[in-house]
Amino acid sequence: MKIGIPKEIKVKENRVAGTPASVRMLIAGGHSVLVQKDAGLGSGFTDEQYKEAGAQIVPTAADAWGAEMVLKVKEPIESEYKFLRSDLLLFTYLHLAADRALSEALVKAKTTSIAYETVQVGRHLPLLEPMSEIAGRMSAIVGAFYLSRAQGGSGVLLGGVPGVLPANVVVIGGGTSGINAARMAAGLGANVTVLEVNLQRMRDLDANFGDSIKTVYSNEQNLRDLLPHVDLLIGAVLIPGAKAPKLLRREMLPLMKKHSVFVDIAIDQGGCAETSHATTHEDPIFFEGDVLHYCVANMPGAYCRTSTLALTNATSTYAARLANLGFEDALRKTPELVPGLNTHAGHITYKAVADAHGMAFQEYQP
Repeated sequence: MKIGIPKEIKVKENRVAGTPASVRMLIAGGHSVLVQKDAGLGSGFTDEQYKEAGAQIVPTAADAWGAEMVLKVKEPIESEYKFLRSDLLLFTYLHLAADRALSEALVKAKTTSIAYETVQVGRHLPLLEPMSEIAGRMSAIVGAFYLSRAQGGSGVLLGGVPGVLPANVVVIGGGTSGINAARMAAGLGANVTVLEVNLQRMRDLDANFGDSIKTVYSNEQNLRDLLPHVDLLIGAVLIPGAKAPKLLRREMLPLMKKHSVFVDIAIDQGGCAETSHATTHEDPIFFEGDVLHYCVANMPGAYCRTSTLALTNATSTYAARLANLGFEDALRKTPELVPGLNTHAGHITYKAVADAHGMAFQEYQP
């Protein structure tokens, strides 16, 4: 199979969908790999390294997109819609429930698309989890940075100092990103509370972290009770493949302290606050009322070297399986890829995406 790896063009997105090591693995399987010129530079991988691995360096995005299967990191943006076609297999993050325009473009082009974030093994999302880990850990770091008064925050140091209380951090959601956010915030010395609905997960948090992280059952009243004391609020809610629920409503913002900080990790899926809208690494924050919002839709792109290595560690085996077996056989023999299929032959094949946009759903039978 001919496999293309185009350069990511989303603002400040320096990750790449294949490393020289993962490219070498694909080529060892008998496939040819077309890597767009300078696609890996942002993550520290040179064209020469890809050539040594056996890849062909191609000059334009059109050349890379012309392959049978395209590997990407982020969803295609509008300028890339022209590359979508019916004989293309696209393997990338898509987050379609928050992007009607892309959903319609994929359906119109009859592109077969498999989303990293909905590939599922039991209750786990193995291709989303590495980026959730990074976004979670990063959320505490950027939250601590924006709490600085110089950046618009309240001037509270996350860990405090002897004689001065640490910041109060509340994490909404105890999944992969939430746990990593809580772990990092607690490690920096903050007073951390996690809101979660899964009782077993709360027991696990208690067993693993003891008194360093507190857990509270997630409902509106408990969130309202916590908001007046919060310095840093982190939204880490996830419903696989679906739009994030709006747990933080606009009317609740006045409960929060002036110049408190809200980091919405769930922004890729539309955000978990009514006041959230996607921002970029170039222009990452905005104020809604007196609350600083950080809603960057590709947070792990800031730590692109780590993110690229973590992502390709997870995706390369599945990419090889799709290339070795072909789309249909790969889905028959790899059940976890079936929920990853979001569009095929002009249909939405993931129900949560269809529901989010009121579009027709057609189940794919491998």
